[in-house]
Amino acid sequence: MAQDFSLHGIHVPLITPFTRAGEVAAGALEALAHQVLDEGATGIVALGTTGEAAALDAAESDLVTDVCARVCRERGAALTVGAGASGTGAAAAALGRLAKWPEVGAALVSVPSFVRPGAAGVLAHFARLAELSPVPLVVYHIPYRTGQRLDAAALRALGELPGVAGMKYAGGGIGEEAVALLGGPPEGFAVLAGDDVYLSPLLAMGAAGGILASAHLATARFAELAAAWRDGDVPRARTLGHGLARLSAALFAEPSPVVLKGVLHAQGRIPTPDVRLPLLPAHGATVSTALDRLAELPPG
Repeated sequence: MAQDFSLHGIHVPLITPFTRAGEVAAGALEALAHQVLDEGATGIVALGTTGEAAALDAAESDLVTDVCARVCRERGAALTVGAGASGTGAAAAALGRLAKWPEVGAALVSVPSFVRPGAAGVLAHFARLAELSPVPLVVYHIPYRTGQRLDAAALRALGELPGVAGMKYAGGGIGEEAVALLGGPPEGFAVLAGDDVYLSPLLAMGAAGGILASAHLATARFAELAAAWRDGDVPRARTLGHGLARLSAALFAEPSPVVLKGVLHAQGRIPTPDVRLPLLPAHGATVSTALDRLAELPPG
């Protein structure tokens, strides 16, 4: 397991940059990983939705994991890797492959999508995976993608499973389930914000941090926001939280990560803004708006 692995703080689910020839730009990926860690991220996530994992072949996925594992080994940083599938057997096989990389501290595993097995089925799915996984699991609860809504009791039951370390909570807002879960999470279970726009209120309610695509940009400011809520600096947290929420809203104005890639390319941090089908590149005006929101952040 990675040195000093922690599910607290800001974790950045890295994009997968591409060269003009359409290959994974490994050097740019490595540079991004170092940059976000330099600016205060606790760790990085490889092969998440932001990384277009579904559009990578097996060799490309291994290359991405190799790069991220090397950086986290050098930096003593937390590495989480996206894994899993809608079928429990296939998800277990994907998790088993993570044993190849001793730097991996946890696996980010989505609630099964499309099949909607019900709360009992989801619980059985994760109980089996936790028994078989070589690393602790972070449950990715994102009902607007999976089609499976879970109430607070079901979310808490997932958190009580041995081998489940935390949850990326992306409920599409802050409703009764989020309030109930954060009002009494299981001991040792870290709830991480997964909807970037709602990071600040979720931190105020007790979230341990966030897994946030937006934190490729202004990483230090996202880390500062987490620290402000932790330290009780409410005026600072409110001001910064609103600014970062406006940035996040601009970055998600088109399907993620197309706007983010457009901004990173405009900054010269990746060689192209290219994405793979079925995603399409962001419109120039959308990228410009995101750059404006970035420039408008309150001073540090």
